[in-house]
Amino acid sequence: MPAAEFPLPDVGEGLTEAEIVQWRVAIGDEIAVDQVLVEIETAKSLVELPSPFAGTVTGLLVSEGDTVEVGKPIIRVDSDVQVAGSTAQPGGSAPVADSVPASPEVAATPPAAAAAPAPVAQAPVAQVPVAQAPVAQTPSAPAQQTPPAPAPATVAAPPATAEARPSAGVPAQPVADHATVVGSDESSGAVLVGYGSATTSPSRRKPGARRAAALAAEASRASSADAVAAAEAAADPAEDSISEAVAAQGTRPRKVVSTGTVLAKPPIRKLAKDLDVDLTEVVPTGLAGEVTRDDVIRHAKQASVFRNIETPEWGDVRRETIPVKGVRKAIAKAMTTSKFTAPHVSLFVDVDATRTMEFVKRLKSSPTFAGVKVSPLLVFAKAVIWAVRRNRSVNSTWTDQEIIVHHFVNLGIAAATPRGLIVPNIKDAQDMSLFELAKALEDLTLTARDGKTTPQQMADGTVTITNIGVFGMDTGTPILNPGEVAIIAMGTIKPKPWVVDGEVRSRMVTTIGASFDHRVVDGDVASRFVHDIASVLEEPALLLD
Repeated sequence: MPAAEFPLPDVGEGLTEAEIVQWRVAIGDEIAVDQVLVEIETAKSLVELPSPFAGTVTGLLVSEGDTVEVGKPIIRVDSDVQVAGSTAQPGGSAPVADSVPASPEVAATPPAAAAAPAPVAQAPVAQVPVAQAPVAQTPSAPAQQTPPAPAPATVAAPPATAEARPSAGVPAQPVADHATVVGSDESSGAVLVGYGSATTSPSRRKPGARRAAALAAEASRASSADAVAAAEAAADPAEDSISEAVAAQGTRPRKVVSTGTVLAKPPIRKLAKDLDVDLTEVVPTGLAGEVTRDDVIRHAKQASVFRNIETPEWGDVRRETIPVKGVRKAIAKAMTTSKFTAPHVSLFVDVDATRTMEFVKRLKSSPTFAGVKVSPLLVFAKAVIWAVRRNRSVNSTWTDQEIIVHHFVNLGIAAATPRGLIVPNIKDAQDMSLFELAKALEDLTLTARDGKTTPQQMADGTVTITNIGVFGMDTGTPILNPGEVAIIAMGTIKPKPWVVDGEVRSRMVTTIGASFDHRVVDGDVASRFVHDIASVLEEPALLLD
């Protein structure tokens, strides 16, 4: 059986290197087509590389923790089938140029057909996107991969699609793990082209299984103690702080307290305070709109706003060295380039967001938005899209020769993740309804915090928003996402004194901060743009325009 080497592919746009995070196979393992070989970390995301052929692993050519250049062989496999980009070892057969392995459903080509080779369609294998949104899987055991029978025929690779996402205007279908179904062919099975895969690995299903378990507990109307126990059984170690805080709360019924527009018992308010959860942003599921213990826990897990209650000790180590690589290296390069290339100018405005909060409350109680996270960020995102339509130049890209004004909105969302700051974007957000935008925001957030955001989801953004209010900040001066000319930040929304009709009243107030590339956006345009966003937050009915 000839040996073939699998080189590190370019899984993103212009990727030059990646770090080997974890091998999923060992020497001597029998592997199947589409089986995950290794998990790598690029400058943007974690990516699982599936196998383009079946065979026996005879060598792991790089170690975990190594940084490998694109094109360098990383694994050696004894296999009768080779793919484009693989290299044959001495004594083996010559490599099959520009070919991919046949799927188990593809029958061997008859000798008569093999005798007369025909031209085949070729796709740029190295540029096939990797780790697209996973397809929903059933909880049953994963299907066994049947190794393909040796066949001399070359299987044509289907042309790579330009985009792998639902068309605008068609709402994404929710699945158990909160991923977005982008399409599959269940009748023919998953056929590997280049390095992409249409299946979901067990590691991808694990975060979704935890969320599915929590949702199942809520659906069964279990008691608060049972729901917390189920959540603890499926929780990550990082979520122990939630379980400890919940255990500290008694289950003895107490009087429901109403503060403003929030109904919650005193123990629930204390739990929310311990987990740093804003009760005005929690979706209530209790009777008469009361916030329950499960509501607070679910919100804390989804938003990742909880912190360790106990302060960790300093320890004996006086200094810690953190290598600058991966996402941190990419962030440093991007921010330095942006700050010292684009001349930034910033604007700020205080906004009475009382009606936005009332609007959010109505959306939460609406059957249309049942099961979807609704927060002030949704209204803020819609306001930015609305304001972009009235001020097109803020949705541009600067080049040395020209200014490219985009007539679509790929709305970037700055997301703080365990791996660092990333900015995935929602494609064609201008065509989405309020419900579709809410679902897209939830899917984007959950995917980012699970570490499954793909390079394609972070490419081609046109304008970015960031919600620093979740960290208790009033405002800031955000740095532009490279390639864009505007970024808008929303601060915390909290009661403040506000003059209404000549009288000082308590209103829900927030502060908007925005930065612009002054090469493209002049002061008057920037001011009108920020004013339009503020106008929608003050009166969401403007979105009907």
